[in-house]
Amino acid sequence: MTNGARASSTVTYSPIRSNSASNARVIGYPALSPHNASTTAYNASTAAYNATEVILLSCGASTITNDTSLRSWDSDQGSKYVSSNAPISSASEALTMEPWVPAVPYKTARVFQSPFTYNFPLSRGQKFLSRGQKFLRLYLYPSVYSDTNTSQSFFSVNANDFTLFTNFSASLYSESLKRPFFMVEFIVSVGATQRLLLTFTPNPNSSAFVNGIEIVSMPDKLYLDEEDVPIKYGEGLFNLNSNTALESLYRLNVGGDTVEIQEGGMFRGWSPDDGNLILADSAFALRDNGSVIKYTNSTPPYTAPQVVYLSGRTTHNISQGVLWGFPVDSGFFYLLRFHFYEFVYTKKNERNFTMTINDDEFLDVDIVSLAGGPDIPIFTDCITWIPDVGNRGKAELGLLMVSSHERPLLNGLEIFKLNDTTGSLAASIPQPVTDSPPTKAPKKKNAAVVIYSVVGSVIGVVVVVAAVTFLILRRQRKSTRGSLRCDTCRYLSIGEIRTATRNFDESFIIGRGGYGNVYRGLIDNAATTVAIKRLSSNSNQGAHEFLTEIDMLSKLRHLHLVSLIGYCDDNGEMILVYDYMARGTLRDHICNPDNSPLMWKQRLQICLGAAKGLDYLHTGTKHAIIHRDVKSTNILLDGKWVAKISDFGLSKMGPENQSFTHISTNVKGTFGYLDPKYYTTGKLTSKSDVYAFGVVLFEVISGRAAVDTRLEEEQHSLAGWARYCIQEGKLDQLIDQSLMGQISAACLEAFVGIGGRCLHLQPQERPAMGDVVKGLELAMALQ
Repeated sequence: MTNGARASSTVTYSPIRSNSASNARVIGYPALSPHNASTTAYNASTAAYNATEVILLSCGASTITNDTSLRSWDSDQGSKYVSSNAPISSASEALTMEPWVPAVPYKTARVFQSPFTYNFPLSRGQKFLSRGQKFLRLYLYPSVYSDTNTSQSFFSVNANDFTLFTNFSASLYSESLKRPFFMVEFIVSVGATQRLLLTFTPNPNSSAFVNGIEIVSMPDKLYLDEEDVPIKYGEGLFNLNSNTALESLYRLNVGGDTVEIQEGGMFRGWSPDDGNLILADSAFALRDNGSVIKYTNSTPPYTAPQVVYLSGRTTHNISQGVLWGFPVDSGFFYLLRFHFYEFVYTKKNERNFTMTINDDEFLDVDIVSLAGGPDIPIFTDCITWIPDVGNRGKAELGLLMVSSHERPLLNGLEIFKLNDTTGSLAASIPQPVTDSPPTKAPKKKNAAVVIYSVVGSVIGVVVVVAAVTFLILRRQRKSTRGSLRCDTCRYLSIGEIRTATRNFDESFIIGRGGYGNVYRGLIDNAATTVAIKRLSSNSNQGAHEFLTEIDMLSKLRHLHLVSLIGYCDDNGEMILVYDYMARGTLRDHICNPDNSPLMWKQRLQICLGAAKGLDYLHTGTKHAIIHRDVKSTNILLDGKWVAKISDFGLSKMGPENQSFTHISTNVKGTFGYLDPKYYTTGKLTSKSDVYAFGVVLFEVISGRAAVDTRLEEEQHSLAGWARYCIQEGKLDQLIDQSLMGQISAACLEAFVGIGGRCLHLQPQERPAMGDVVKGLELAMALQ
């Protein structure tokens, strides 16, 4: 692989493969040559593919066992695949096992304390002698086996010259999947030696393990060609060939149900796409049970099972399209395979739509034209690059189908990670913590990306003598567990916090701010992922904000408020533990060009959720609560894109009588969001939150920050620029270009109307948050 310019670009090529020169792969952007291969129909009952070899190894088992699909697994004890002089390893059963975990192959494991290699002699490929492609599947269940707790294991795995894992934790991987057991699948080519050497190497002072190993042969040209095919990518070339290894990340039966491994061919299972849909209510599934699929030489029956082609996903709104999101590791190339089968129309040009990946339009699709006729399945491959976002991240691969003519249709989707220039597929994940200081293990390359907001800058200067400040902060940090007496909030010891963050390992940091660092952590024996905010010794904030946040959040529970799990104040520390918000901040999804832009309806839903959270603070509690630091970095998004208000360190609680006019207090908040009236008078009201939320609304529709000094002076303040554009009728200068064509005129009028009222310079003219909620609900209905 030779990499040129690594912009987030996409290249497509035709999947047509034939001995005929006229059927050579066509590389283009965005059009493809029509499918002109033989369309000899295969009987649907024809066997898709009979694997020439299948190896099933139940590691640590003592006898042959059968799994739930009635496949027979051999024991690796005394196996021909293990050298007689292999290093010592242990075989044992899991001490405890959840009843829903399949016994085979997960009940037993082979545990390694030193490098250990399985040696698999394999048959040659079908069509050529020097290479052969195989599915390699590893089955892992992190548990306690004899005296080894594999949930604390870190190890690497190599398959011949390919690195599959480095510094890998099966426990953290399992936690990220929210499943106690899992299988990972790779596709590798076996060279002239016709041997697959599979090596497990534990980290220093750690162990490695595996529960099951499966190797299945495949047709030679299913995913990789036998010869180099240079694919133009930016200024360089990408050779997809036998030197490429693939990790299977997603194999989706789009619009359909689960396809079990017995049905999928080569024991490939297919999953529904529901979990990856964004704005799922705009998409709907299509099913067809009457078509006779005409498999071809270019799309033989083993390409995908019949049931995949007989379901699909389309949309109610052709201008909105269908949107999916896929968490992937940054800094890698990805192969995406799209499966199409037209079972509604029979003629060309009856269904035309565009495929887009991360903003790049890469293919105009007319399925019948592409396939060469009706009832013919076709697949299209593309390669895309996910830019490296640094050593702390997963990226989001966004896939969109849009149409201005007819509803789009997709039937199946496969996504594979491709190895880098060193042969590695590894993107390590963070290590768990022990109570002892961390060993010098390799630093992780990627951790889940979430940028948590911490409390922003303090407006107004408080002049104090440095020595007095030091003494005050020192006294504040001497708070103890007994001093808080928080009966509704969980206390965590400093030992638990250090365990959760591997002694505050920098690789666990997911956010930084004025308060200090925010860490991703694992508590309750790694069963719960949390965000841990630790007050820095250099922070301008102290015990007051710390106690305020505990006092506020320990009493509040609402769908659209971040939940406080617990706190720690041992040894002078001030630490808060929250629910983990997998999608990070709203700001990061509207102002960060590295992220795919959110669709308009999704932005509306996020705004509406945040508004409901603020309305609850103002009117849903015994004492009205003014947040005082509403901004897009304090609106977090969970894994399902539900908006939640966070960071209550600056919040103020009003008297029990909610009709109070204002609270006189020092001015605090974030520049760009500050209510001008509050800033000049020091009189804080709930309408100060409304003003700040108005700024957020215009951040969402414009895709720009509240303050941007890079722009012309009149545009530095988003609030002032929004008021000007509304007054002059120049909304086109205010709207994010990525939203063009997505917003209905009536919805735009309602949204800008309520946002403009929020930014009124006179607080009494601004709506209450309850009215803001109603205004956004109206905008949603009009959209």
